[in-house]
Amino acid sequence: MNLILISLAVLGVTGLVAAVLLYFVAQKFKVEEDPRIDEVQEALPGANCGGCGFAGCRAFAESCVKADSLDGLLCPVGGAPTMKTVGEILGMAVGNIDPKVAVVRCNGTCEARPKTSTYDGAKSCQILHNCYVGESACPFGCLGCGDCVAACEFDAIHMNPETGLPEVDDEKCTSCGKCVKACPRNIIELRKKGPKSRRMVVMCVNKDKGAVARKACTNACIGCSKCQKVCEFDAITIENNLAYIDYNKCRLCRKCEDVCPTGAIHAVNFPPRKVKTENGEVKTAPAAPKAAPVAKPVVNASEASQQRETINVSEANQQREAINAKQEA
Repeated sequence: MNLILISLAVLGVTGLVAAVLLYFVAQKFKVEEDPRIDEVQEALPGANCGGCGFAGCRAFAESCVKADSLDGLLCPVGGAPTMKTVGEILGMAVGNIDPKVAVVRCNGTCEARPKTSTYDGAKSCQILHNCYVGESACPFGCLGCGDCVAACEFDAIHMNPETGLPEVDDEKCTSCGKCVKACPRNIIELRKKGPKSRRMVVMCVNKDKGAVARKACTNACIGCSKCQKVCEFDAITIENNLAYIDYNKCRLCRKCEDVCPTGAIHAVNFPPRKVKTENGEVKTAPAAPKAAPVAKPVVNASEASQQRETINVSEANQQREAINAKQEA
């Protein structure tokens, strides 16, 4: 009994001494934290996506409080409204923030870029990229395994089963940049949304020479420089046989789209163009209608045999009538 009491007393004294030591150590080395950090963090969306360039919303809040100005600091998920709230908390001015969106710069659809091989392995763009050129002859285009879809936390990217390419939902995209990091081919880029979400994009990243690129994909940019010559705002550059449109200089005139021989330049979210008829009337150019699939009638074996018999009888009657007509002549 005495041993138990002595043990309890020793443990209690040891714990008390340790608690006192920890208290003095904590007071000695404690770090004073600005209370505004908690306020800024509460104003943030809390996605912790890393699109701001920091390790989560807490780190971004600390950087905002420590910074002298909010220039260069942006929460892509919250956008301008969130940064305005942060500026009010910190008493700092927030400049104009142009929202961005992820853009898939590849138009190598299944029709334009036919398969040259079949990949039978783990469904991962990174693995496929490290193994070989891919299922098509284009070593630069989308691999179609959907790594960007898996990386997106906002359900903003989906694979189109008809084209085999990822498509971005402008309304859901927060420009966090995770899809950009996930793509091993670097075909996804964050670009300005533009006025009314309109933008001009070269939907190709193929850097091969024109003939080689066109052989691999009929929609590829061939570096012909026609778009560069027609641009009046010096917004297009040609480098490594590939055209690129600077969204800071582009004025959305769409002249480059008209002269592109392969259709590699796309005008995104633009309304249908107005065309003049022979009478001088201005009408909206109709979109090219898609051919509706022809439904094949479903018949059973008995109906099919009856149809064949009917066709054979009618053909025989036609032949007899033709022979009688010749004899009478």
